[in-house]
Amino acid sequence: MNRFAIKGWCPGALRPMRSGDGLVVRIRPRGGRLSQAQALGIAELSDRFGNGRIDLTNRANLQIRGVDDEGHAPLIEHLARLGLLDADAQSEALRNIVVAPFWLKGEDTPSLAAELELALAARHLALPVKFGFAVDCGAERALAAASADIRIERGMKGGLIVRADGTLRGLAATRSDVVKVALDLAEWFIASGGTTDGRNRMAAHIAAGARVPNDLAGSVVPTPVMPQPRPGLHAAGALVGLAFGQLSAAALRALAIEADGLRLTPWRMLLVEGLREMPEGDEIVTRADDPILRVVACSGAPTCPEAHADTRALGVALASQLPADARLHLSGCAKGCAHPGPAPITLVATTHGFDLIRNGSAREAPVLRGLDRDSLVADPDVLRRIV
Repeated sequence: MNRFAIKGWCPGALRPMRSGDGLVVRIRPRGGRLSQAQALGIAELSDRFGNGRIDLTNRANLQIRGVDDEGHAPLIEHLARLGLLDADAQSEALRNIVVAPFWLKGEDTPSLAAELELALAARHLALPVKFGFAVDCGAERALAAASADIRIERGMKGGLIVRADGTLRGLAATRSDVVKVALDLAEWFIASGGTTDGRNRMAAHIAAGARVPNDLAGSVVPTPVMPQPRPGLHAAGALVGLAFGQLSAAALRALAIEADGLRLTPWRMLLVEGLREMPEGDEIVTRADDPILRVVACSGAPTCPEAHADTRALGVALASQLPADARLHLSGCAKGCAHPGPAPITLVATTHGFDLIRNGSAREAPVLRGLDRDSLVADPDVLRRIV
């Protein structure tokens, strides 16, 4: 049986999490965006206080890795000077907002995100630690697959809506009222018993039978879902991928120098503002058909003490051998941190090799157990064969 420690909370800057390579210090950029000065500052701090490796998370945050205990306090001081800290750990945890990155100057998205951040800080709601909001107001929904519990979106006929995750329709709201409606929905979640031991999510609450009250439910259909974003040029800049969502401080510095700013995404990509040509760099993925994009992998061993294998080395070995339409999730343990939801193919490392799961998450029952790493590389077709 896979055994692992469930932390029950996410790291932050003020409350880091210990990993195999030191402290993981998570930074939540306001509005999902870093100014050029902030990005350059993070690169410098990663080299100075960490191990020079930076993660992008599936909640559109950054993580400085490899920080030691003595370096944490001075790192925090420098992050505060860059405007990247909250007043306290509770405020930091509440500011769990993912922002669609494709907005253009003059659109509602950045101002809505800023207003929502201020409102959350003022109300101090007793929400679960992983409860979050999405600001996704484009003509197509970019964040439909991203983790969020309350979604601010656009309706099919225009206008803003607020929708509880797990429901198909949302409540129409004016620009001046939309943030209030979102927080009223969050308060209903708490009052209706949505929080259990500091956990639970909106979709699970709805699935268990909770009904959003009529004054918050609404009947407006949101805009269509955008196809899965891939590296390429957009009106707002260049969207670039990163192998397994990690880059070096040097790579972050090189991108920041070229950019007006950097926008983070839940797809572990960066939108480099203002570019009209794709940037170059050994660590960035600029082709939409790059094989490495077929694989999602956690940090694995030895970086994570819970992991039973080097997931990323195996991911590199398998990526080019997978069909173009294949999607593989590699998890160092059954937690499935890199991809909590289902995937077409999931490999979970155990003390006895890899377990293979089809169309499920890392915690579900495997169809094959104890697969050997070298055998997988020699015969990757086993991942697709019907068992």
